[in-house]
Amino acid sequence: MPLSTPRLAVLALAVALWGCDSAEPIPIGADLVTSMEVTVDPTGYSPLAARIDLVTEHPVAIDVLVEGKGGPATEIRHQFTDVGQEHAVPVFGLYAGQSTLVTLGFTGPNGEDLGEVEVPIEAAPLPGDYETPTIEVADTAAMRPGVNLTGYFGHYDDFSPQVNLAFDAAGAIRWFLDFKDHPDLGGLFEDNGADRLANGNLFFGDGTTDHVYEVNMFGRIVQRWGMPGFSYHHQVVEKPDGNFLVAVDRLGAATIEDVVIEIHRSTGQIVREWDLRQSLDQHRTVWDTEFADLEVDWFHNNGNAFDPSDNTLIASGRTQGLVKLTAANEVVWILAPHREWGTAGDGTDLSTKLLQPLDAAGQPITDPAVLDGTATHPDFEWQWYQHSPEVLPDGTVLVFDNGDNRGYGAFPKYSRAVIYDIDEEAMTVRQVWSYGKERGEGAYAQIVSNVEYYPEEDHVFFTPGSVGREGGAPVGKVIEIDRATGAVVFEATVRAPTTPFGVTFHRSARVPLYPPTLRTTSPAS
Repeated sequence: MPLSTPRLAVLALAVALWGCDSAEPIPIGADLVTSMEVTVDPTGYSPLAARIDLVTEHPVAIDVLVEGKGGPATEIRHQFTDVGQEHAVPVFGLYAGQSTLVTLGFTGPNGEDLGEVEVPIEAAPLPGDYETPTIEVADTAAMRPGVNLTGYFGHYDDFSPQVNLAFDAAGAIRWFLDFKDHPDLGGLFEDNGADRLANGNLFFGDGTTDHVYEVNMFGRIVQRWGMPGFSYHHQVVEKPDGNFLVAVDRLGAATIEDVVIEIHRSTGQIVREWDLRQSLDQHRTVWDTEFADLEVDWFHNNGNAFDPSDNTLIASGRTQGLVKLTAANEVVWILAPHREWGTAGDGTDLSTKLLQPLDAAGQPITDPAVLDGTATHPDFEWQWYQHSPEVLPDGTVLVFDNGDNRGYGAFPKYSRAVIYDIDEEAMTVRQVWSYGKERGEGAYAQIVSNVEYYPEEDHVFFTPGSVGREGGAPVGKVIEIDRATGAVVFEATVRAPTTPFGVTFHRSARVPLYPPTLRTTSPAS
């Protein structure tokens, strides 16, 4: 493989020697390497990344260790499994404006240790005025490994483009994707932020170009999908079959944010459509809002989830509630206070689709005030102006309950991560877990925000992205909770130089910085 011209010379090679009793010993460490070149930020969009092109005298697999200056939990490691002699090694996790020591470990085809090479790499400072996130809690023995991938609103005064970054357990920014000078994505407005595909790349929709994009960790566009007849907003979801569910506006329609389409991954064709004006009542305006004209933006679809158990869509309408829909756009259930649900555009009596809340003993809660939303019950609360629905492995539903206008304005302000157990045959709902009410306004996000569930640890990631919006400069909070104990094992506060709309970020997730599918024997950037 031809090697590119380096932007940064290799500063040093420190060899860890390893003996061999063979009559013709295999070279180890630096002696194994016949050529090496380092390129920092090979695409121009990922300044805390680099590529090391090297050729080895014998076939090897490579392990990467990027030093962590905040202790072992901030080290970034990845083991590549492919074996070869020509390698393009991606390096993620450099520190901005300083040198980072990267160690490459070599393993032979039979698992033999062939030593290592140390490569110091210096990255440029990040553009802009970034404040290191404040870490309040970091139980590194208990928290989920990885970095905090954050879709950041607050870099440019006009919020364009949005920036994706990742910070570690000590608060250091270790990865950064900035498309300011990109010919296609220079005006990126991805809204909810980027997420990771099953193949390890990132994906997002862009409201400026009205496309869905797949990019690698260097920011190179791998593939893109259009949506003729529609414009993008908020979120795109990858289905298990690889297709995309996209929240869109229908061009030329009198209403917005009330259509979901499915884009076929291979053909790019729109193969399914959910028109919420047909399945719901577009004239229901019970949940008032300061952010939109409810005659136009009556549903405000801010998030979707796919339920693989029955091929259904769960749509979050910020000013309506949670709604489950079949592939034929028929309502399965509605999770929301029972006030004023009338007739859908297709003639369905929506009051027959409302879920009946249960108490902790499994008995129906029949208090009309609780059903209406003007009173609470010790065992159950409705979600208000919610975001980020997610179907958990056991079939329960996790959601970010923002709490805006909670109780039609009569209740205190707090946001929650909440899990509901829904029995579709009995049409009942039971609240089985929640976190956040105890934090009060200190974790209250009127808008945006998300939740994630990590089954390996049984942890919930609770990330209000606009805390303090109503009272001053907002911050984002990243809070990881052990669901079994209720303990907070990680908490960080993220601040932004600018906060358009009073938003620091829309979502954050804990992910490994290295996608598991990466190879060194294929081009990395």
